[in-house]
Amino acid sequence: MALHLLLLLLAASVVAADEEPFIGVNIGTDLSDMPHPTQVVALLKAQQIRHVRLYDADQAMLVALAKSGIQVVVTIPNEELLAIGQSNSTGANWVFHNVVAHYPATNITAICVGSEVLNTLPNAAKILVNALKYIHSALVASNLDRQIKVSTPLSSSIILDSFPPSQAFFNRSLNQVLVPMLEFLQSTDSYLMLNIYPYYDYMQSNGVIPLDYALFKPLPPNEEAVDSNTLLHYSNVFDAMVDAAYFAMAFLNYTNIPVVVTESGWPSKGDSNELDATVDNADTYNSNLIKHVLNKTGTPKHPGIAVSTYIYELYNEDTKVGPLSEKNWGLFDADGAPIYILHLTGSGAVLANDTTNQTYCIAKDGADPKMLQAALDWACGPGKVDCSPLLQGEPCYEPDNVIAHANFAFDTYFHKMGKSSDACDFKGVATISTSDPSHGSCLFPGSLGKNGTLGNITAPSMNSTIPDSSAYDVHSCEPRYRRLLMVMGFVMWVLVLL
Repeated sequence: MALHLLLLLLAASVVAADEEPFIGVNIGTDLSDMPHPTQVVALLKAQQIRHVRLYDADQAMLVALAKSGIQVVVTIPNEELLAIGQSNSTGANWVFHNVVAHYPATNITAICVGSEVLNTLPNAAKILVNALKYIHSALVASNLDRQIKVSTPLSSSIILDSFPPSQAFFNRSLNQVLVPMLEFLQSTDSYLMLNIYPYYDYMQSNGVIPLDYALFKPLPPNEEAVDSNTLLHYSNVFDAMVDAAYFAMAFLNYTNIPVVVTESGWPSKGDSNELDATVDNADTYNSNLIKHVLNKTGTPKHPGIAVSTYIYELYNEDTKVGPLSEKNWGLFDADGAPIYILHLTGSGAVLANDTTNQTYCIAKDGADPKMLQAALDWACGPGKVDCSPLLQGEPCYEPDNVIAHANFAFDTYFHKMGKSSDACDFKGVATISTSDPSHGSCLFPGSLGKNGTLGNITAPSMNSTIPDSSAYDVHSCEPRYRRLLMVMGFVMWVLVLL
């Protein structure tokens, strides 16, 4: 059996990446004070969220999203599925009113035909594939089938024996639906939509799944889970479930259908028996998930091929029924206040959830030290940053290393320039972060408790070639050498970057 599975792995086609991986958000509406659609779109724009999934096709929301550039996934609610699955004309009518009427002003990219139908509405299972086909036919008739994908989100619970992933298979009682569904997805060049919740996997494992493994926390190699058939190492539940889906499809002879995760997240609050539904764990999971996807890590089975994912969800939904955790999956409250500040160093400004104006410019993870030093020298010289707090004996001298000092210089310049994204580049060695890099008595501009206001200084462009004799060289303790070292540092900056 092990040999057979290994051969299956080697023979399986590699799932191609259709486009750059992305992080999106789900927008639920079970709120007692649901924001107006224009407010929702304003929040999305402020957070640079470019992909959303709606649980319906609300007309006001689709109008508000028009010309926003945001890519939108709309959903046929489960209660409308039976009618559509039994009537081609009903499906065509739905597409006309909810897609054609808004496209292309509203950039609709996919249609979810129901949601977790096989689990929540089993009596509709027999007409699910018909509904997929009728919706697709309507798109073909409108010449939109190449622009808009059609699929249906599945719960990961229909994948049985999910670890090791190489042994995973779909619940065989569903094969009469799943086989024609996969055939449809493959023939239309669509993707498998999968909802993955490591929180529930962890809660239901009775201690078998370690919390760190569920939260994407780094694990030493000896603590990673190993698939004994393929010898692939798994350091998190998410990757294991994605690969389980790939293997389950392969067992049904479908090896080139990509996976998109339509729901994943972690609750920030729970009942007394949900001790791990905390703000810290929600922050850790979603921050690590975002970095994992955007860094194109991929999975052990398909390294380098990232799985685009929609976080569940944008808002806390206070009218949801069930345990307290059901109401607390959101990144924001209804008023747009963040539940927590994501830690996204190295992942750009996407989903900063920073309505308190807390953004910082810091050195990129893994940036070349020589490039960092050159950028630091520029910031403290031609960039006209006051680097005196970095001198020995001053609040920001410790830790005395180029990364810590570059963080301060970069962030000070960034705030001086009005927090323009162009001011946080430094030839590719800097990035915007929502994590406050302040430490001890070294407070960065914009840190909580500080207004971050700087003098009205007109700072030069990063391409400036005019040395400033008043600049500091922060790694020199002797004033008589400062000007000479500053000039040398500036020359080095120019030579390195030419």
